[in-house]
Amino acid sequence: MSKNIIIRIALLALVAFQPIANADSLRDRLKELRDRNRPAKQEPQPAPNNASASEEKEFKIPPIGPIPLEDEVRLGRQIAGNLLGAAPLVKDDMLQQYVNRVGRWVALQSDRPDLKWTFGVIQTDDINAFAAPGGYVFITRGLYATLKDEGELAGVLGHEIAHVQQKHHLKVLQKSQLLDMGANILKKRVDKGGSAAQRIIGSGAEIFSRGLDKDAEFEADRLGVILAARAGYDAWGLPSVLQEISAVSSSDNAVGMLFKTHPHPDERLSRLADAMGERLDSLKTSDNGKGRFYKLAAK
Repeated sequence: MSKNIIIRIALLALVAFQPIANADSLRDRLKELRDRNRPAKQEPQPAPNNASASEEKEFKIPPIGPIPLEDEVRLGRQIAGNLLGAAPLVKDDMLQQYVNRVGRWVALQSDRPDLKWTFGVIQTDDINAFAAPGGYVFITRGLYATLKDEGELAGVLGHEIAHVQQKHHLKVLQKSQLLDMGANILKKRVDKGGSAAQRIIGSGAEIFSRGLDKDAEFEADRLGVILAARAGYDAWGLPSVLQEISAVSSSDNAVGMLFKTHPHPDERLSRLADAMGERLDSLKTSDNGKGRFYKLAAK
C-alpha cells in the first residue's frame, strides 16, 4: 500500500471519527475573522518609520516566486474577514457545519489537504461563490438555494477549492501592477498608517470585482469536477449547476456580479465538454449525495 493511500485513509478516519467543528467553535472562528477587520472608530495614527519598515519586512508578497504558507494564510484570513464584514454569515449553525463537512471532505482530495480549510455560507441573494488564499471558501445563500443535492454542492465547492489549490488569486496579486514592490502606486492609493497586509488587500480587492482570467476559471471547472468525483460524488454535479445558472436571465440582479466576474455558464460548459467530454461520458453516475442535502429554512 503506497504512502499516499495510507495518508488518505488516515485523513478519512479523522473526518469520520472527529467532529469537524461544533457550532460554537465554527461561529467563533468566523466571527473572529469578521471582527478583526472592522475599521477602528478612531483615526489611525501613523506608525513610526522603524515600526512601519519592520511590518513591511514581516509581510511582503514577492512579485515572483513562491509565497510562504504563513503569508498566504495571513492574506487569505484578512480577505475573508473583509468579506464577512460586508456580508454576514447565514445565521444557521447546522448549515455552516454541513457545508464545512462536505467542503473539507472534498478538500482532502486536493493537492493541499493540509490547509486549515474554512467554509461558510454568506447572507446575500446573489448567486456566487468566492475563494481566498489559504483555504477560505464562501458561497452565497442565493447560490446554495439553487442547489438540488450534496453532489452539486460538492461540485461548486470543488471549483473554489481548485482556485486555492492552483493559487490563482495569489498569482493575480503577484502580477498586478497595484502590487508594484516599488510602492509608487500603493503610496498614492492607501493610508500610510494601514498594515502591510491591509494595503495589499485594499489594492488587490479589484480581483474580486473584475474576476480571474478565463483560463483560471476553466481550469477550476475541470479540477472541480475531478475533486468532486474523487470524493465519491457524481462528476456531473458542477455541470448541472452551470446548466441551471445558464437559464437565469443575464438581466437578473442575482447573477449580475457572477456574469461580470466569470465566463458565461454556456461557455464554461462548452469548454468542459471539449476538455473532458469523452471521459465524462465514460464515468458511471454516482448516487452519493442524492437525496442528502441540508434544506435552508424559509426566510
